[in-house]
Amino acid sequence: MGLTPQEAECLAPVQVLWPLVICPLCSPGGAQGRPTRAGRGGEGTGPGCSSLRLRPLPAPSSGLLQPPPARLCSGCPLLSLSPRTASPVSPEGSRALARRLLDLECPTTWGLASVFSSRTSRKSALRAENTMAEGEGYRNPTEVQMSQLVLPCHTNQRGELSVGQLLKWIDATACLSAERHAGCPCVTASMDDIYFEHTIRFSGTQRTSKPLAQDRLQSVGQVVNIKAKVNRAFNSSMEVGIHVASEDLCSENQWNVCKALATFVAHRELSKVKLKQTMPQTEEEKTEHSVAAERRRMRLVYADTIKDLLANCVIQDDLESRDCSHMVPAEKTRVESVELVLPPHANHQGNTFGGQIMAWMENVATIAASRLCRAHPTLKAIEMFHFRGPSQVGDRLVFKAIVNNAFKHSMEVGVCVEAYRQEAETHRRHINSAFMTFVVLDADDQPQMLPWIRPQPGDGERRYREASARKKIRLDRKYIVSCKQAEMPLSVPWDPSNQVCLSYNNVSSLKMLVAKDNWVLSSEINQVRLYTLEEDKFLSFHMEMLVHVDAAQAFLLLSDLRRRPEWDKHYRSAELVQQVDEDDAIYHVISPPLGSDPKPQDFVILASRRKPCDNGDPYVIALRSVTLPTHRETPEYRRRETLCSGFCFWREGDQLTKVSYYNQATTGLLNYVTTNVTGLSSEFYTTFKACSPLVGVESKHTTKPKIRRRKDLLPAARFGLHCLREALQLRTPFQP
Repeated sequence: MGLTPQEAECLAPVQVLWPLVICPLCSPGGAQGRPTRAGRGGEGTGPGCSSLRLRPLPAPSSGLLQPPPARLCSGCPLLSLSPRTASPVSPEGSRALARRLLDLECPTTWGLASVFSSRTSRKSALRAENTMAEGEGYRNPTEVQMSQLVLPCHTNQRGELSVGQLLKWIDATACLSAERHAGCPCVTASMDDIYFEHTIRFSGTQRTSKPLAQDRLQSVGQVVNIKAKVNRAFNSSMEVGIHVASEDLCSENQWNVCKALATFVAHRELSKVKLKQTMPQTEEEKTEHSVAAERRRMRLVYADTIKDLLANCVIQDDLESRDCSHMVPAEKTRVESVELVLPPHANHQGNTFGGQIMAWMENVATIAASRLCRAHPTLKAIEMFHFRGPSQVGDRLVFKAIVNNAFKHSMEVGVCVEAYRQEAETHRRHINSAFMTFVVLDADDQPQMLPWIRPQPGDGERRYREASARKKIRLDRKYIVSCKQAEMPLSVPWDPSNQVCLSYNNVSSLKMLVAKDNWVLSSEINQVRLYTLEEDKFLSFHMEMLVHVDAAQAFLLLSDLRRRPEWDKHYRSAELVQQVDEDDAIYHVISPPLGSDPKPQDFVILASRRKPCDNGDPYVIALRSVTLPTHRETPEYRRRETLCSGFCFWREGDQLTKVSYYNQATTGLLNYVTTNVTGLSSEFYTTFKACSPLVGVESKHTTKPKIRRRKDLLPAARFGLHCLREALQLRTPFQP
């Protein structure tokens, strides 16, 4: 039986290729199906393998290349090839080789590349070995890295890397990461607040008051390293985290430039996209994945937060108190510029490249800021770039920028982008907007004072007040969200202007505590487990147990602190002070006196509850101390505070929920160590189990539980457990 046309075409290259012994059954390593090369004599190396030598033959008149004459290896149905000699044809062997090449019989063993060149597989294996040898270890599958050498064309008038060019690189890297996860084209929806820590310029020398000619190229030759990875995927959108660092190749110095968060939307022409969920592996990835849902919540309510600040008159209008003779009219800073979108400005999908639009926006904003200060300003922060609509090649983009407000050392510039297709069109589409903060640095890189701005009546005054509101939000975010926990007071003043930031910090702090992977199991009593964690200046613990009740029901019952006294003996009363919104409330909690102190304890608690965003997410109840002007410390009570505590509920099955409680204490409680592990564990068990009747669960265990203590408990963990007993007395494990 002859060869099929497909098999004949597959064997055609054999006639002209290099010496190669293909005997996966007879040669060493044949069980793995690896080819081996023949020696000069053309003999195979497998045991009992008489390797055959083939030479190319002319193609038949039919036009199909036929296999050269060959004979089989002894005990093997495959051929050994060499273009020097020829032997009688074995049709069975030819067909076997063709099937092997076409992967008809064993597609999981051989491919065409491994048959015709063993060098490919060897190089691949060598690269894999080198990768492991270099210790790269785990790498996020969505991570994308870009390294760019700064050239003279990338710098601005001060010799620093142009922020517009950097925004192009950032957007391109983030888009590639998003598309790697989505598997389809993605478009930029927004770019979150970007705070520039350092500029990219030569780090070996400081700037002088009189820049030299060579200082104009100080950043040239440095390397910009950009990393982007998907933090979390939602239905059709995803959050991408970006980190930018700079590297000086001469001095080997490296420093952070900025971090950013971008939101991308997957786009497919014919069908709706449903993104697969990310699978975080490391503690950092789990933290970013968990907090991403809360950041998304902040983005969605950002516009409403600005409106609430203005409606509640939180922002003071100081225009009347300023000397108008020394103020610069805002109209003098107005800039309008038009750009024609050409093919080089388009991305790989045919739309205008988002990074290019952001670069054009930065350009007009810099011009507007320069008209106020009459100097070269430095961009320090960018509010959210919000892409409201797409644009294509051939569109005309109109960029409008104006200084909205000038503060003591900084100014805010607002930029909006409108698009239209033809000159005759009267309707323009609003496709983008952003707000940028500039400063003017002196010779010592210190910010200079700026002149006041005089806004125009109407929209100018509105933009002026909104800029003040955004500054208030930025300061709250810097103080509450960006500040490290060790640098924050236990209680932060609450008011309507910072309620979003406080709620975000409340929930994200608990989620970051949950995501830690170095908890130590200290004791277990009847399937109620106690874990501890000593880190920095904090001593944290959490307990968990399984209850036979739906997670949503347990979440709703325990989220109302007014029912807490029903099961927690440390709660005497809990009064609802203010219902902030549907998911946030402030309570005033009264606890019994502690020890010989006759005064009861009181707490002012912000309780934030969150439902799962996706399958696998827990229900969350986060608690932290705040201060209210209506509930100040009084002589009647002993005011106590908490930093981070709360509950998490995971659905483990039908009517089965894992309930976990977390609490973070400070080192100030270490002086109150008065108990042992056994007593502490019993106290935990009694209090934690007391909430079971509230959620409709009857305990199946005895009233005198047996304690199973770890014999290998570390001394540090043992010491931490000693101090937790007094922490219970001061704050209790289930109250802040």
